[in-house]
Amino acid sequence: MALIQYLAIGRRKRATARVFLRPGTGTIKVNGKPVDSHFNTYTSKSIVRQALLATEMADKFDVMINVNGGGLTGQAGAARLGISRALIEFNAELRGKLKALGYLTRDPREHERKKYGQAGARARFQFSKR
Repeated sequence: MALIQYLAIGRRKRATARVFLRPGTGTIKVNGKPVDSHFNTYTSKSIVRQALLATEMADKFDVMINVNGGGLTGQAGAARLGISRALIEFNAELRGKLKALGYLTRDPREHERKKYGQAGARARFQFSKR
């Protein structure tokens, strides 16, 4: 018997999430751990679940997510985009609903690099006239 799964990749800021949707009972694992132990804020946990709840597929799939890079907020956003793309791979008719909610839009804002001779990307060292 072949394993049925839907694969998609989501990115946000410096984070990348590889998402595997498999028919199941609704468990979500991030890097092999339950979603509640990886994402410690309520906001991040709810962002990950948004696409599943919007399409009423939360109890129909087991979700395995491998995330790396970035911080927790970026990882949550990347996971949401990956789950949305995987749901479309499962059923293309869900695209309209997910697109209307903005879950298929890749957030283009990227981390800006620190420049040499400065404190940060935009921040400067304090200027002293004397």
